[in-house]
Amino acid sequence: MSARFWAFLDWCFFGPASQGAGKRARLIRGMRYPYAVARDFSRGDINLRAMGLVYTTLLSLIPLAAFSFAILKLFGARGDLQPVVYQLFSALGPAGASQLTTRVMAFANSVSGGVIGSVGFALLAWTLVGTIKKVEDSFNFLWRVQQPRSFARRVSEYMTLIVVGPVILVVFIGMSRRALESAPIRELGQLPLLDMLMATGVKLAPYVMVSAFFTALYLLVPNTRVRWRPALVGALVAGVLWAAVGRGFTAFVVHSTRLTIVYAGFALIVAALLWTYLGWLILLAGANLSFYVQNPTYLRLGLQELKLSSIEVEQLALRLMYFVARTHVTGGRRWSLNGLATELGLPGIAVAQMAATLERSGLLVVTEDDELLPARDIGHIPVSEIFEIARNQRSGHFSPRTVFIPAVDRLIASVDEARRSRCGDLTLRDLVEEPPLTLAAGKHRG
Repeated sequence: MSARFWAFLDWCFFGPASQGAGKRARLIRGMRYPYAVARDFSRGDINLRAMGLVYTTLLSLIPLAAFSFAILKLFGARGDLQPVVYQLFSALGPAGASQLTTRVMAFANSVSGGVIGSVGFALLAWTLVGTIKKVEDSFNFLWRVQQPRSFARRVSEYMTLIVVGPVILVVFIGMSRRALESAPIRELGQLPLLDMLMATGVKLAPYVMVSAFFTALYLLVPNTRVRWRPALVGALVAGVLWAAVGRGFTAFVVHSTRLTIVYAGFALIVAALLWTYLGWLILLAGANLSFYVQNPTYLRLGLQELKLSSIEVEQLALRLMYFVARTHVTGGRRWSLNGLATELGLPGIAVAQMAATLERSGLLVVTEDDELLPARDIGHIPVSEIFEIARNQRSGHFSPRTVFIPAVDRLIASVDEARRSRCGDLTLRDLVEEPPLTLAAGKHRG
């Protein structure tokens, strides 16, 4: 029943009604993005990662606060961390947020004061680095990145983030305070309209900080190139969700007596766990949305594993090389991976995998900007070689046992011989320069 339901929704959002230039079709295409995020969440993988991140958050919260304490102490701004921690738990209500903030600050103060010793501090640092790695793994999963950062890059970039993050926080908070306490702002604040605008700005400041923080995470954490506009779109949506869900959760915690009755003294801890889980869900939802905004060709595939038939693989290899070679001959803007994926109506991962295979085989070059170029003269690239590369892709995980069956072996050899005979000396340049009329005439004769 569930499979039929999602198949029906796929037909609604990607079927004939979504085609065309009308307002209704554009609206349906726009609704694909929230639908794709909701569909991915329904499959459970993102929920499991959010649950795992709740556990890692509990382990890393004290080390992160302790490191921030140590950094902020150098700038004489140690107290600036408390409002940030309070804002993190603000959805638990004033009493709950104050209680948890006090406990976290006390623990962090003990750690940064050297109570646990250098060995314990090193273990906490290792826990913090491992936590950031798990966050990166979750983001890489949503961005379909299969190659994580190397160990050296991971340690250097994570430690830089841990050190630079509190410094940026201090600068932002310090500049905001100085701006609000300056004489010109005070004088302007006495005007009724500006006073109302300033009050609104103070209320919106936490949500702006959350959206800015989310944008930085979406840009920096995935081990791939993320454009700022998709990151900003995902961060703004996640920030709005954070505010809306936070208000609803605050009302639930403040007015719910059942939670206190059932869990007694553990009610605050349970509420903190629930809010942390919701917070990670919101953060991952924004990351998922930013991925789809940058890679709309994945909207229909989602998190499913891509499986192409052998015929589709051969066609993809030929068409990819044909488009790249034609642009090389006629000039114009070079094809990118996403551009070709859109042109062929395929998810970007299919084009990226085939491009990587052709690049390893010496037929294609993928630039740093994901633009595609022929690796050698297209007049010296036989079409039969493209076929061979497409037909002989391997996962590399295992080698099948060689079993000789004469009848089957003869049939396969004869099919391969017929294919090579048909391709003959045909090169990629011949394929590109073949007139369309010749193709049409061939179809007419057939």
